[in-house]
Amino acid sequence: MEEKTPSPKAKMISLYIMGKKYEVPEGSTIMGALEYAGYQLKRGCGCREGFCGACATVYRTTDDYKIKTGLACQTVVEPNMYLAQIPFFPANKALYDLDELEPSISTFQEIYPELFRCVSCNTCTKACPQDLEVMDYIQALIRGDIAQAADLSFDCIMCGLCAARCPAEIVQYNVAVLARRLYGKYLSKKGEYLESRLKEIKEHKYDKEIEEFMHMDRESFKKKYYARDIEKM
Repeated sequence: MEEKTPSPKAKMISLYIMGKKYEVPEGSTIMGALEYAGYQLKRGCGCREGFCGACATVYRTTDDYKIKTGLACQTVVEPNMYLAQIPFFPANKALYDLDELEPSISTFQEIYPELFRCVSCNTCTKACPQDLEVMDYIQALIRGDIAQAADLSFDCIMCGLCAARCPAEIVQYNVAVLARRLYGKYLSKKGEYLESRLKEIKEHKYDKEIEEFMHMDRESFKKKYYARDIEKM
């Protein structure tokens, strides 16, 4: 049998989790370091690939006065990092009936008046782990440009880090949800075949294909997805 070369032992670094010092492997993500340190993650974790927003993290690094933010599944640990998890950021969410709203600036003035306290500090953008131009979509809404706000906020994962840092106390991600809902209902161009396709789905025309997709491996699904016909707008 061929003799296997033993893998070198991982270099360890020190960091502080909720104020307690731990030794963890260098190069670990914060989520990996938490589990290595013995934490069982029941909340504050999800997709582990950076697209669900469940693992929001606040931390400081050595000799840096800034409070930094990120997602625990993406952020790599640094020596002597001090960190704390935020499994949920408390934020007010307005209740409304979309059918009773208009896609106008007055809707935001009524439902989210704090939006207009924005001081253009750009802290929300700096805090975003998805590198979204958060301040830009807030400013777009202040100008009444709902379409641009919906576009710029499309990839928001609602982790709450923008709201956690906002001096004007705006809950940017909830405001963005309203923008996308208004855009989708009133402003976006409807696909030519949307209504007929929905009817076909209700009539179970695609049940067989959907069942195949549910049992398809990842690579086959990706290949199928990128080979699809895309309707021209």
